[in-house]
Amino acid sequence: MSGWREGTLSEVAEIIMGQSPIGKTCNSSGVGIPLLNGPTEFGIKFPSPVQFTTDPKRICELNDILFCVRGSTTGRMNWADQKYALGRGLAAIRHKAGNEYQYYVRGIIDHNLPLLLTSATGSTFPNVSRDQIEALEIQIPPRPVQKAIAAVLSSLDDKIDLLHRQNQTLESMAATLFRQWFVEEAQENWEEVAVGDYVELNRASIDKSYPHKTIEYLDTGSLIEGKIENLQLLTLDEAPSRAKRLVQHNDVLISTVRPDQKHYGIIKNPIENLVVSTGFCVFTCTKIDPHFIYLLLTSDEMTDYLHTIAEGSTSTYPSLKPSDIGAIVFQLPPDDRLREFAIIAHNSWEKIEKNHIQIRTLEKLRDTLLPKLMSGEVRVEV
Repeated sequence: MSGWREGTLSEVAEIIMGQSPIGKTCNSSGVGIPLLNGPTEFGIKFPSPVQFTTDPKRICELNDILFCVRGSTTGRMNWADQKYALGRGLAAIRHKAGNEYQYYVRGIIDHNLPLLLTSATGSTFPNVSRDQIEALEIQIPPRPVQKAIAAVLSSLDDKIDLLHRQNQTLESMAATLFRQWFVEEAQENWEEVAVGDYVELNRASIDKSYPHKTIEYLDTGSLIEGKIENLQLLTLDEAPSRAKRLVQHNDVLISTVRPDQKHYGIIKNPIENLVVSTGFCVFTCTKIDPHFIYLLLTSDEMTDYLHTIAEGSTSTYPSLKPSDIGAIVFQLPPDDRLREFAIIAHNSWEKIEKNHIQIRTLEKLRDTLLPKLMSGEVRVEV
């Protein structure tokens, strides 16, 4: 491969390690520069800050790669859509030649992430240092090839991002209709009922009769605001003890740990060996439309309410009991209005699921293409 050479990531990229500002300079009222502390603020592509600081110690720039360097989420990434102050759990990574090469750097990190995580230190949770990131050994092509690789990966990511944004719009429209019909236009004579009266909680779990030797495992951290980010292929023997819950089409999942992190979603057409963590509460909607329950339990107001309950628990982490969610009371709309909403919601989620299928296809293409691009096996036009 003409012009390719061995080198390290430090030769093409700059790494800025985060440093937490002093606590008294931080606030949640929008004063100063937005502060990111870790992946709890991450979205599908861009973060959503909840804190600010008037005295930032480290700052990322627009289009920097945001990389988690500490804890169980080491290796998770987002893109910076503006300047942010960075806490010590994050690093910013940028190509030395400018933004048009950023997706080449992202490709390097994605391709070498397993190796980087293997080199991480820490007895309980991994930590990655600046030296470890900079010392990552890579194949470096000429600048024009780097730019061409970046263009290919950027094009795929743009298509994936467009589909995600379409899904966000569809779900937002359904949530707006839900609020209008069932909150703003709610009638005083609507009966108050409990969620638990209309759903089954944690209906099925793995037992001795379970027929599969391998499972596709969904943990709580891999489901974020309706999007499944990752499934782990495991044998039953190597699966964690929390890999127990069985789910079916249209089951609603909500994480019982730290509900403010929004690990929730609706399961659509699951593969037969899908197993989810016992950290989820699984709602099988036997008497009511699942999209109604999903939107009821995942509004911002409900998320705040559930987090308040969770913070009052005696557990190590803020957590809920399934009965806490089952006890939530809501006003039951008339059957005809529920049926009308169910039709609209079903159509919306049908489109969302079709988009998810396209997203998974594009992600598989990207994952197949990535090592070949990074090694030069697949040539790109310069």
